[in-house]
Amino acid sequence: QVQLVESGGGLEQAGGSLRLSCAASGRFFTNYGLGWFRQAPGKEREFVAAISRSGGSTHYADSVKGRFTISRDNAKNTVYLQMNSLKPEDTAVYYCAAAWGYSVYDRLGQYDYWGQGTQVTVSS
Repeated sequence: QVQLVESGGGLEQAGGSLRLSCAASGRFFTNYGLGWFRQAPGKEREFVAAISRSGGSTHYADSVKGRFTISRDNAKNTVYLQMNSLKPEDTAVYYCAAAWGYSVYDRLGQYDYWGQGTQVTVSS
């Protein structure tokens, strides 16, 4: 069992930056690939970024590539999402998730555990 708690969301102006954190509790954190997803009002939850269990592989949605960076600190059981050059269309609730395995995963159904989400609002 893995519990995930996101933090770091808030209100930011377009062009600004935010860093989201997701702290995990439970055993075997390093056995899980981790991901960030987001869901805007009236839209489906979508993939943002993923990182492998070792941190050696990452994968991004085209919409955030070059602006967002995912990283993890296995000693702290934490995954991060650094978001730069924010746009109003980045406004959403952001969720972190954990998937058992070696790879990077970009589909909702591949993930076993989810956090409760943190709101990110980008004003124009």
